[in-house]
Amino acid sequence: MTLEAIYQKVLDGQRIDFDEALTLYNEADFFDLGHLAHQVRLRKHPAPVVTYVVDRNINYSNICVCACKFCAFYKEPDQDGGYVLSYEEIGQKIQETLDLGGTQILMQGGHHPELPLSWYEDMLRYIKANYKVHIHAFSPPEVVFWSEMNKIPVSEVIRRLHEAGLDSIPGGGAEILVDEVRSEVAPNKCPADQWLGVMEEAHNQGLRTTATMMFGHKETIEHRLQHLFAVRDTQDRTGGFTAFIPWTFQPDFTQLPDCRKLTSTEYLRMLAVSRIVLDNIDNVQVSWVTMGPKIAQLALYFGGNDFGSTMIEENVVKAAGVAFRLSREEIHRLVDAAGFTPKQRSMDYTILEVE
Repeated sequence: MTLEAIYQKVLDGQRIDFDEALTLYNEADFFDLGHLAHQVRLRKHPAPVVTYVVDRNINYSNICVCACKFCAFYKEPDQDGGYVLSYEEIGQKIQETLDLGGTQILMQGGHHPELPLSWYEDMLRYIKANYKVHIHAFSPPEVVFWSEMNKIPVSEVIRRLHEAGLDSIPGGGAEILVDEVRSEVAPNKCPADQWLGVMEEAHNQGLRTTATMMFGHKETIEHRLQHLFAVRDTQDRTGGFTAFIPWTFQPDFTQLPDCRKLTSTEYLRMLAVSRIVLDNIDNVQVSWVTMGPKIAQLALYFGGNDFGSTMIEENVVKAAGVAFRLSREEIHRLVDAAGFTPKQRSMDYTILEVE
């Protein structure tokens, strides 16, 4: 199919296949691609609104046995600098978040070999008993790790966490959902089908989740597209993903220092293709955390409709040498300046009426 025919197919609201997506990525004019993605975005969200969430990333522990090459955050179990936050310390961080107008917390940690599943259940119960906050926590690799460590099915892990207070699951640990790539950069993390299986099981149990993609390390363009189509196929079955968040790998201080940082153009190109391919996911989030606020503004015209989180606290990307911080007021200013109206939202994209 010609490039022009693929353009028309996208404009007509038709689904594109893998080969057409590859042609778009490789051959489409940069600005034409941005225009196409923006048209898809406008079809889904005709109002000039850009959403965001006020939350905090709480990493309850950095002790991890995964040893992912792309991670500059983790510590091995006997290594100096390892920590596990107490429930009281977690509670203090939550209270600070609520005082700043936050509505949810994002909680993820390392694969700690000595914390039983009951520790996480008790943590959830402690939070729910003391704070009114949405708990968006525990990536699929964590769920698989606990399943294997406790010798119980993934479905039971999710059920127990949900009953204890888990509200939704973030899309962390996806990296690239192709085992050829995962075996090189994260050999101890669950394979792609297990990551997708956790999400499908969570959706079946009534939990909404997000999906992510960390790109720009050891993968090819074809691998990135395989990732997108795997997410799209899962969404066709479940409809449980609320948003897709692609972001670029940050190589500093990792075990993959030979990887170069992707350019803004490469990021925007991938963002646009993601918006076009993922026709069944309503929201695409821009990544000011890795690209900076100016590129995030531009990304709102390359398919993005959500500005992500204020990230009152963020530790993992910061450990790789990247540390942008934005307040709620700064997000409003940036979104306004880009020509949109900022609206605070919840995890499921309900607009919140806040002062």
